[in-house]
Amino acid sequence: MWNVITLDGYFEGEKPWDLDFHQLVWGDELERFSVEQLDSAGGLIFGKNTYEGMAEYWQKETEGAVGERMNKIKKYACSTTLDKTDWNNTTIIKDAVAELPKLKAEGDGDLFVFGSGILSGALTKAGLFDEYRLCIAPVILGEGKRLFAKGLPYTELSLLETKPLAKGGVILEYGRKR
Repeated sequence: MWNVITLDGYFEGEKPWDLDFHQLVWGDELERFSVEQLDSAGGLIFGKNTYEGMAEYWQKETEGAVGERMNKIKKYACSTTLDKTDWNNTTIIKDAVAELPKLKAEGDGDLFVFGSGILSGALTKAGLFDEYRLCIAPVILGEGKRLFAKGLPYTELSLLETKPLAKGGVILEYGRKR
């Protein structure tokens, strides 16, 4: 999992795509980190809403290191209702909990879930995340959509790495204890 969240645990504000707090942490360091992640990735996984928003944005952002990689990389849109995609290199997955372990076993590099709160909750409940990578933005939002909703199972994690950013954010990498 990769996500930027606020100190109080929100990955999105009250309205869809209310992500202004991302600008508090975005800069050269986070861009380099994003490129490193994309270079190590075998694919990106999105829920339907995140897929649609990312596709709309990144299809227009074709230049730059992140834009080039976002548009080239394999993408998987997890949705029971999505019938077609218009972003190149995208495959629709109807049953993420059943299909993603198979995809993971094929082992073509790391698979990253970006955003996708509902999908992330389902994958957390199924124990399918090996790592949680979060960039904490230095802000208390007060309300919005929480990344970790109520009802998730108790899951112990081990701190793998911390990376403070010059802009005040911190990247935290946690692995699941086995």
